[in-house]
Amino acid sequence: MSAKLSNAQIAWRAAQDIPDGAYVNLGIGFPEMVAKFKPEGREVVYHTENGILGFGEAPPAGQEDWDLINAGKKPVTLKPGAAFFHHADSFAMVRGGHLDVAILGAFEIAENGDLANWSTGPGSVPAVGGAMDLVHGAKRVAVITDHVTKDGRPKLVKKCSLPLTGVGCVTRVYTSLAVVDIVDKRFVLREKLPGMSLEELQGLTGAKLVVDGGVKDLIVPEV
Repeated sequence: MSAKLSNAQIAWRAAQDIPDGAYVNLGIGFPEMVAKFKPEGREVVYHTENGILGFGEAPPAGQEDWDLINAGKKPVTLKPGAAFFHHADSFAMVRGGHLDVAILGAFEIAENGDLANWSTGPGSVPAVGGAMDLVHGAKRVAVITDHVTKDGRPKLVKKCSLPLTGVGCVTRVYTSLAVVDIVDKRFVLREKLPGMSLEELQGLTGAKLVVDGGVKDLIVPEV
């Protein structure tokens, strides 16, 4: 397989598509990295389901306030105008359609937009958390992920084999090799690494990649 993007580069690419003024929830773990790459001049308001709106970057080591944490139990800072609220109110925001974007990780994404991003397997958190609410409450759901598993199996598949987080909910996938939209229950290729052929990319994808118009080069900075 050709060289692939790092997690930071995938997060950078996803951050470029967050519109100015958006209210955004970032999934626990890898998706939290997206916040580091907010384009200059854009305002983004980050939401965490445990009850903060308008939090900022992580504090310097040694300056953490452990009363200020995100849903992943990591310390955060506050932006001017930040708000605190009850967990139930937080989920009312999610379920009420008040979030513009949710960005999550994934184990599998199906060509119809189904998402599997939780597991009860060894080493896994034995619960789906708020993801089921997020994927059907946010106006746009994007996934960031490696294109294949650690043992080389496709993550973009015809049908998910793992328990579903959401049905038909994903609109765009940013992977280590490509940017893929889900349109009319098909994977539509928008961008791919310039050094990779379409045939090579298709061989690493578990469902057909549709080319609808031009395919741009996926070019990101060193981050």
